Amino acid sequence: MKLWGGRFTKETDQLVHNFNESLSFDQKFYRQDIRGSIAHVKMLAKQGILSEEDRDCVIKGLEGILEDLDSKKLTVSADSGYEDIHSFVEGTLTERIGEAGKRLHTGRSRNDQVALDMKLYTRDEIDEIDGLVKALLEELLVIMEANTETFMPGFTHLQKAQPITLAHHMGAYFEMFLRDRSRLADIRKRMNYCPLGSGALAGTTYPLDRTYTAELLGFDGPTLNSMDSVSDRDYLIELLSALSTISMHLSRFCEEIIIWNTNEYRFVEIDDSYSTGSSIMPQKKNPDIAELIRGKCGRVYGALVSLLTTMKGIPLAYNKDMQEDKELTFDAIDTVKGCLALFTGMISTMTFRRDVMEASAKNGFTNATDAADYLVNHGVPFRDAHGIVGQLVLLCIQKGIALDDLSLEEYQKISPVFEEDIYEAISMKTCVEKRMTIGAPGPDMMRKVIETYRKLLKK
Repeated sequence: MKLWGGRFTKETDQLVHNFNESLSFDQKFYRQDIRGSIAHVKMLAKQGILSEEDRDCVIKGLEGILEDLDSKKLTVSADSGYEDIHSFVEGTLTERIGEAGKRLHTGRSRNDQVALDMKLYTRDEIDEIDGLVKALLEELLVIMEANTETFMPGFTHLQKAQPITLAHHMGAYFEMFLRDRSRLADIRKRMNYCPLGSGALAGTTYPLDRTYTAELLGFDGPTLNSMDSVSDRDYLIELLSALSTISMHLSRFCEEIIIWNTNEYRFVEIDDSYSTGSSIMPQKKNPDIAELIRGKCGRVYGALVSLLTTMKGIPLAYNKDMQEDKELTFDAIDTVKGCLALFTGMISTMTFRRDVMEASAKNGFTNATDAADYLVNHGVPFRDAHGIVGQLVLLCIQKGIALDDLSLEEYQKISPVFEEDIYEAISMKTCVEKRMTIGAPGPDMMRKVIETYRKLLKK
C-alpha cells in the first residue's frame, strides 16, 4: 500500500521501491506511530472532524494492532509491499475495520507524522540512555566511597605526576558523565514541542487543536512554524553530538582501564566474564570489552558527521534526504546503550590492586612537589626548592630508589634544611590528606563531594 498512488499510472520499479522504502528500519517506532495516531484521532473527534463512533472504532483497531505487534502475532515484513511503518499501520487498520480506517489520515501529512514519530522515539530513548548513565554514576559512587584512601599516581602526559586517590580519579569521570546527563536533559527540554498538525509544510484547513494533541502526547506545546516542524533535525544532531561525547568519555575510561590492566601496570584485574583469551597464547586474558567500547566510539562519531553532511545543503521544507536520519540515529542509540550497560557491568566486577597502585605512586616521585613545598615552608624560595628536589630525584634515579628511601644524610648533603620530619611530609598519606581544597583528593573533602553527588542523583 502506498499513501500517494492516485496520480500515477505505473507501478514503482522494484529497485526504486527497495531504494525508497523505509519499513525495514522505521518499523522500530511502531509504538510511537500508533500512539501518535491515537492522539490525532482523539483530537479530530474533539474538533468534530471525526465522529465519536469512528474515533472509537479507529482507536480500538489501533490498540489491537499494537497488542498484536507487541506479542509478535502480527509481524512487519520489509517485502510486504508497504513503503513505511505509517502505511503499514494504516493499511492494516483499514483491512481490519474498513472505511473508518481511511479517515485516520485526515488533517495530517506523512511529513508531520514522520516528524512526530521520530520525536516521540527520540524522547523515549533519551530517557532510557539517561537511566543507563545514572546507573553508571551510581556504580562510580560505590567505587569512590570504598576508595577515598586508596593512593595511586595521578598522571599528566602519561607520566606520574602527583599522588591522588582512586576515588579522586573516578570522580573525574563522574563529572564527565554528570555533564552528559545535563546535555541529555537540555536536548529533551528543547525538542519537546509537537510537530503534528503542521501538515506537509503549510498546516491544514481543518480546525485542528494542536495544543490538545501536544498535551495528549506529553509535549510542552505545539511547534510554531510548520515549515521548520517538518524539516527540523537539529534535535537529532544534538543527540548524536551528546552520544558522541558519551562515547568519547567511555573510550577515554576504557583506554585507562586497558593500560591499567597491562602486566606493566597491574592496577586492575578485569573479571573473567568481561575478558577473552587467545586462540594461540594460553596465558592471555584480553580486555576485549573495553577495546570494543573504545572502538565503537568512531561509529557514533560517524553517525553525527553523516547527518550533519546530509542536512547541510537541504532547502526548506521536507526532502527525502532526511530519511537518512533514522538508520544513523537508531544505530548510534543502540551502540551507546549497549556500551553503557557493558561498561557498567565491567567496572562493577573489576578488582582494584590497591597495594600496586600505592607502590606505583611512591616509586614514581609523585611526592616530589611535596618535598619542594617542605623546603618552602622552611623558608627556601620555591625556585631554589624546585632545583634542590630535582637533584634529589636525579640521585634516586641513579640509585634506583624512591625519595622515601633516601637517608637523612643524603637529603642534608644536598640541603641542610631537611630534618627527620621530611619522611612524614612526603608520605603518600600526608601528601594526599594535605590536599583539602574543594575538588582536591583529600579524603575528608572527597567524602563531602561524594555526599553532594549522592544528593544530585536522588533528584
